[in-house]
Amino acid sequence: MAHILVADDDVDIRELVEFKLSMLGHEVVAVADGTSAVEEVRRRRPDLAVLDVMMPGMSGLEAVRVIREDPDLNDLPVILLTARAQESDRETGLGSGADDYVTKPFSPRELASRVEALLNR
Repeated sequence: MAHILVADDDVDIRELVEFKLSMLGHEVVAVADGTSAVEEVRRRRPDLAVLDVMMPGMSGLEAVRVIREDPDLNDLPVILLTARAQESDRETGLGSGADDYVTKPFSPRELASRVEALLNR
């Protein structure tokens, strides 16, 4: 069982991801924005973070950059979850330091597979 942080401002997406990962036996903490995500990973480091790109306040991209700049967190696996599906968006997301990039709409099963793959790395 892993401790996973999920950050998405869309409550339906947040609850779907939280439910799917919980059903796999993971402990999930869910927050609604990037600032809360950064605060939470600093408070209790998760094994992995799933961050929406477009959130109010601090975006997922900004949150990844902050995480990568912190020596205690810079190796934290991060998956970006976003509706932005252009190749340039993907390059920007991965360039920000994310380990994986999943576009919405997404298959909960595929997201779960990617989470497991990163946790097993």
